[in-house]
Amino acid sequence: MEAPAPGIYQKARYAARAAVLKALAHPTRLYIADRLSEREHCVCELARLIGADVSTVSRHLLVMKNAGLVSDDKRGTSVYYRLRVPCILGFFNCVEQVLKLNAEYFRAAAKVRH
Repeated sequence: MEAPAPGIYQKARYAARAAVLKALAHPTRLYIADRLSEREHCVCELARLIGADVSTVSRHLLVMKNAGLVSDDKRGTSVYYRLRVPCILGFFNCVEQVLKLNAEYFRAAAKVRH
């Protein structure tokens, strides 16, 4: 028996999940999340760490903020960012497990071909 098609609520939930994943789907944003897992950073610090200009880093942070991943706090002329949901780092652990399994699979497949 086939599973029923997703309802409107389920479709909205899947779309919301996809939006969060899309917000993380860039190497720079993954790096930013990693740095913010250590402590909060101002945009200028992140720009220096990344080696990019402040406007580029600000655009990445806006994508992350719109997805609900980070929050900001303006202090004088600086804006500081922090992870809103540190549990997102658990997702990174899962990704690392997938990468490890993929590497093992491809090593084993290469041995079979030779």
